[in-house]
Amino acid sequence: MDNQAFYRGTWAEVDLDAIEQNVKSYKKYVSNEVSVMAVVKANGYGHGAVAVAQKALHAGADYLAVAILDEAIALRESGIEAPILVLGWVPPIYAKVAAMNGITLTVFQEKWLEEAAGVLGTTLLNIHLKIDTGMGRLGIKEEYEAKRLIEYLATHSCFHVEGFYTHFATADEPNNPFIEIQIEKFETLVSFLNKNGLQPRWIHLGNSAGSIRLPKRVGNLIRLGISMYGLSPSQEMKPIQPFELKPAFRLHSQLVHVKKMKAGEPISYGSTYHTSEGEWIGTIPIGYADGWIRKLSDAYVLVNGERAPIVGRICMDQFMVRLPSKVEVGTKVTLIGKEGSEEITIDDIAERLETINYEIPCMIGPRVPRLFHENGEKKGVMNTILKK
Repeated sequence: MDNQAFYRGTWAEVDLDAIEQNVKSYKKYVSNEVSVMAVVKANGYGHGAVAVAQKALHAGADYLAVAILDEAIALRESGIEAPILVLGWVPPIYAKVAAMNGITLTVFQEKWLEEAAGVLGTTLLNIHLKIDTGMGRLGIKEEYEAKRLIEYLATHSCFHVEGFYTHFATADEPNNPFIEIQIEKFETLVSFLNKNGLQPRWIHLGNSAGSIRLPKRVGNLIRLGISMYGLSPSQEMKPIQPFELKPAFRLHSQLVHVKKMKAGEPISYGSTYHTSEGEWIGTIPIGYADGWIRKLSDAYVLVNGERAPIVGRICMDQFMVRLPSKVEVGTKVTLIGKEGSEEITIDDIAERLETINYEIPCMIGPRVPRLFHENGEKKGVMNTILKK
């Protein structure tokens, strides 16, 4: 742990080679005519947006996607020059900021175009038109909406329509036929747009799950999100995943205090746990302020390849575990990852928290530095506290 840009005994490890393998697996699976848009929103699903973006582009991705304009600008400021699409709504007053940074925006409102045009003047902005086929979140729903957009775009040269897209609501449910309804709605509205003069370069429907289920019906660009990080879009998708996904995220800490307890001694807030005679209790420096929330107080960690259950309530910055035996201070602890024959997966944590795997790496906060590995060696560290 010497000579690293962080000063605490808790860190996440991100395997960039796993990111590369997952991107390449998807590229092999879909048609050669289909490109990959790597989704690196939410700090790369908690993995580190810049490092993931760089690796995904190296692996063959052609485009990047984020949720908000701030994320896109951060990528530009880090030296990334690849095309970037903002998937969410951006206030029209920032249209010129996006254009000046070569960032593509999602559009679906005539009023937005009107306000953005006033800001842009003669500056050209690339846009993708979002079509709502059943997600009910953002997008054009009806032909009359599309017609108004077409008419406005025809008289304002500051916009370049580069793509059409939609988002599947149930792609990760293999037995749900709603995906077919969404594709039909999308194709109908795209046909209308095409007939009225809009012929964009990119057509994209497929997320990670949709691209597996219907690889020949997702346009010429897939949006690779959760599976790029080695996680299945759902438990139902696992049996039909045609290639292995390699998880990229591991979470570690270390023991900072170890003590032998007498019978009946209380542990943590509320004294909800009392020790047995001779128990060894270890303290680990990570807590709910880091995203290891109190609901995980009935979980366990791995110490020297053995399970060590969490005892007492998880604190803001620390928690305690019952050790299988006396263990030295400084011993590495695994919260997510593999040790010997034991493994704690992101899916395990998600199941315990009654949520989806997407949420777990995203909730591990900025106080936890990300240590990147590439070709089996440490590549660098992202520490948002120290701005490194």
